[in-house]
Amino acid sequence: MKIEEVLYNHFKFRTFKLGQKEIISSILDGQHTMAMLPTGTGKSLCYQLPGYLLKGQVIIVSPLLSLMQDQVEQMKIRGEKRVVAINSFLSWPDKRQILNNLNNYKFIYISPEMLGLDHVLDRLKRLKIGLFVIDEAHCISQWGFDFRPEYRKLGAIREKVGNPLTLALTATATSDVVRDIVSSLHLEDWKEHIFSVDRPNISMKVETLNEVLDKQRRVVELVEYLQGPGIIYFSSKKLAEETAELLKSNGNRKVMAYHGGLEQESRILIQQQFLKGELDVICATSAFGMGINKEDVRFVIHYHMPLQIESYLQEIGRAGRDGEASVAILLYVPGDEQLPLQLIDNELPSEAQIDWLFEWMGEHGHSMLAQSEADIRSLAGFTDTQWRLIFDYIINLDLDQTSLKEGLNNFKIFIQNRNTIKRKKIAEVKNWTQSTECRREKILKYFDEQKKMEITNCCDRCGIQFEQYNKREKLDQEPSFQFHWKDYLSAILKK
Repeated sequence: MKIEEVLYNHFKFRTFKLGQKEIISSILDGQHTMAMLPTGTGKSLCYQLPGYLLKGQVIIVSPLLSLMQDQVEQMKIRGEKRVVAINSFLSWPDKRQILNNLNNYKFIYISPEMLGLDHVLDRLKRLKIGLFVIDEAHCISQWGFDFRPEYRKLGAIREKVGNPLTLALTATATSDVVRDIVSSLHLEDWKEHIFSVDRPNISMKVETLNEVLDKQRRVVELVEYLQGPGIIYFSSKKLAEETAELLKSNGNRKVMAYHGGLEQESRILIQQQFLKGELDVICATSAFGMGINKEDVRFVIHYHMPLQIESYLQEIGRAGRDGEASVAILLYVPGDEQLPLQLIDNELPSEAQIDWLFEWMGEHGHSMLAQSEADIRSLAGFTDTQWRLIFDYIINLDLDQTSLKEGLNNFKIFIQNRNTIKRKKIAEVKNWTQSTECRREKILKYFDEQKKMEITNCCDRCGIQFEQYNKREKLDQEPSFQFHWKDYLSAILKK
């Protein structure tokens, strides 16, 4: 059966988007594949479609529980019943039932933490794995913006389950990160399909304001002016909620806040309301939008400065998935970089916390760590993120080969390097907001790319006809911008 027939029979699409066919063909040819596609171009199709043609199960490693659940629900809506997610949302009886019947599933989504459990890994070893997929593969790299220690183990896990055919997928990775991903997965022979991170139909604009209170006023103005639907991103749950209430008080009734502090049922309800057009605007933290297949988002506003260029690209990439003109606006007030710097402090343990913990271990022993977790976290003030990072390091510390003092020094060096990388990335975002260069061209340079063609309404440095994004203008005229991947690819190849 031709892959175009599978595309229509299972997904009801008649043509592939940029890069999908090349990646799928590589997998079906039996090649390990490292692929980078821009956000919004359908990465999930690149492993779901081959799954119908390959024998055995498709294992998809995903870092976000909400993203897993979204993908599973979308596949079930399409009629695929042989799909499951194994994560901490499951009760123990449900988890046991699924693990005892893994052969009944074709697509198995799993978190890297769950994959590292011996009893789960033992079950997976009994399967015939047709394809091993690492989604958000940049999480593997210690040079990546979103490094996860659990992801670093995937190369060893992949070997334990028989070195199956492997696909590593990401939307944002520099050349250094791509090399680190391939090396960490122990791939000896692979094909790379690296496509441009550019989304030419999204105009980029930075607005510099005088003070923080100006942001609230400007957000109200923009939501009133812009054609929706839209997403406003915040680094603070509290401000996301407050701004949603502010917009409602100004007559925007179809607005909700979304963040990790909400109950799972509430998050799912808000996602579905947004997908169905029952909400026009979401005030959200960064997790919102991953895996949500809504094609007609017309604007993305950043209320706070992102922590890195990579996450900025991912978040604005949730706009304009239908190829129509969309706009991304970042609101900047001098000093905005202080909040991201504070967030780093919450992610990484301090030197004093590390010293205290290793001293505790010297007194009580390495083996008592898990049993005393609650007391340790309370006494040292570890956040969830800090504890996951340090606990993962310590439980993998081989004290037969490494002294406690040497382990302490190595961990301090690791944390210092992470701190340096994160601070550098914040500085890069700030420099981007202040630059007089074309904003698109500067981002492309960051990913070792060049701007291949002139783009109408590129950015505020090149010039934007901002009125085309006005909701009233849209009522009176057809969109002035049409974007087609084939035309863009043709222009690139002619250069």
